[in-house]
Amino acid sequence: MTPSVRPITPERLADELADRIAALPGTPWLRVAVDGAPAACPGALADALCEPLRLRGRPVLRVSAGDFLRPASLRLEYGRQDPDSYYDGWLDSGGLLREVLAPLDPGGSGRVLPSLRDAASDRATRAPYTELPPGGVLLLDGALLLGRWLPFELTVHLALTPGALVRRTPPEEHWTLPAYARYDAEAEPTGSADVVVRADDPRHPALVERPG
Repeated sequence: MTPSVRPITPERLADELADRIAALPGTPWLRVAVDGAPAACPGALADALCEPLRLRGRPVLRVSAGDFLRPASLRLEYGRQDPDSYYDGWLDSGGLLREVLAPLDPGGSGRVLPSLRDAASDRATRAPYTELPPGGVLLLDGALLLGRWLPFELTVHLALTPGALVRRTPPEEHWTLPAYARYDAEAEPTGSADVVVRADDPRHPALVERPG
C-alpha cells in the first residue's frame, strides 16, 4: 500500500515526535537521529524537540554531527568541493560512535562528549564530557547519517524533493547536491528511517504515514 501524507504544523510535529520518543521502551538511554540536508534544517527540529521531551520527564542532550567532522587534512584531501569525499569522508563516524553513541549502549557509562572538533578553526573543541542521566534522550542532528551502521533507537529523516533541495541550498553549496542524490540512491533514507517528514516548506511539514 502507498504511504499517506498528513500535513501537520511544526509545533504539532514536535509534540507527536516527543510522544513517540518518550514512549519508546527498553534501554537506559534513547538515541534519536534527526537526519536531513542542511536545507531541511534538521537542527531546528532537534532543537524543537528538547522542551517537549523535558516536559515529558526526559532529560535531553543535544549534539550536532557537524561538530564531529574529520580534520581538514583528511576531509579536504581531494579538494574543497568533492561530493564523493563529502559523502564518504567528512563525518568522523568512528569518533561519533566512540564518544557519543557507544557510551549510551545498554551497560554504557552515559558519559558523552558533546563536541569533538570545530570545523571552522579545525581545532579540537576541548568540550568537557557530559553525563546523560538514565532515561535521557540524545538528540543528534546532521546530514547523511543513515546507512552508516550507527546505533539509534529512532531515526527521523527530513525529505526534500530534488527541486526543493536545489532551491533551498545556497548556490555556493550546490557542489554537495550529487552527494545527496547518491545518498537517496544508496542509503534510501525515505525507506530506512523510522519516521519520514516531507520538509519542502519548513512552515508546512507533512508526516509520511506508512500503512500497517
